[in-house]
Formats: sequence, structure tokens, C-alpha cells
Amino acid sequence: MCPVSCVTTQPSKAGRTNFLNDQTTNPQNDQTTMTIFSKIAAGEIPSYKCAENDKFYAFLDINPLVKGHTLVIPRREVDYIFDLEDDELAEMQVFAKRVAAAIKRAFPCIKVGQAVLGLEVPHAHIHLIPMQSEKDMLFSNPKLKLSDEEMASIAARIREEFK
Repeated sequence: MCPVSCVTTQPSKAGRTNFLNDQTTNPQNDQTTMTIFSKIAAGEIPSYKCAENDKFYAFLDINPLVKGHTLVIPRREVDYIFDLEDDELAEMQVFAKRVAAAIKRAFPCIKVGQAVLGLEVPHAHIHLIPMQSEKDMLFSNPKLKLSDEEMASIAARIREEFK
């Protein structure tokens, strides 16, 4: 299960919106729907932004396994990561590498793990998870419940290190 899926659609006081696989018409490309992740990258749905460039966007997972758990997505809507063009996949990995380095500086850990999984949101994404042990990467682990203020602080720390 992709930990980004939630159950409400109302924004919180800090501007975070919870969602469940929301899709609408996307006039900017040939697809008939726009995924939640595309809406996040476009700024239509607030997120805890960690890093971005013209091709990729990184934001905190709203149901993190550990502090600093971040998602990296391509701005171009592609469901399956291996359907990305070769150069685009390579660029996404290099972007994710830079984000992982920022996460590691912001949240000292042994390594930043990478996982590609999740079927609920039809948009390619990479999970970056600070690891003290391999158990930190178990998606069956209980998710952290962090306040909006904590999430904003975590994202700010990663953004600062991403520069």
C-alpha cells in the first residue's frame, strides 16, 4: 500500500491536504486525468515540499515510516517507473540521489534507503527513507503521526540541505 493515500479531502490548518487517489481532467497533457501527485507538483494541492526542479518534485510522505521519509516524482505523468524514457529515469535517479544526500545531512542516518512500490496512485514515485536499520524500510511498520508543524519543520530542514 502506498503510504501517501489518506481518507479526508479537507485542508488542515497548516495547509496540508489529505486525499485518496483524487483525479481530474488534465488539459496540459494527452491523458484524461491528473493524478494526486501531478496536482501536488503543480501546486494545486499543498504538500511539504523538500526539493524540486523543472522535471521532478520531492515532498514528504504524509504517513511516514520515519522522519524524513520523502517521495520523488516526475512532473510528467507516468504510472509505471520503468515506462519512463531511459534518460528521464536516469535523471530522476540523479535527482533522488541529491534529495537523499540532503535527507542524510538533515537526519543523520546510516543510509537513505530507496523503494519503488505503491499501486494506489498511478504515478511513478520513489520512496527515500532514512535508515538506522533495515527494519526502517518495512512498509508494514506503524506509520508516524506527526503534527503539521513537525512536518513543515522536517521539510524545511531537507530543503535547506538540498541547496
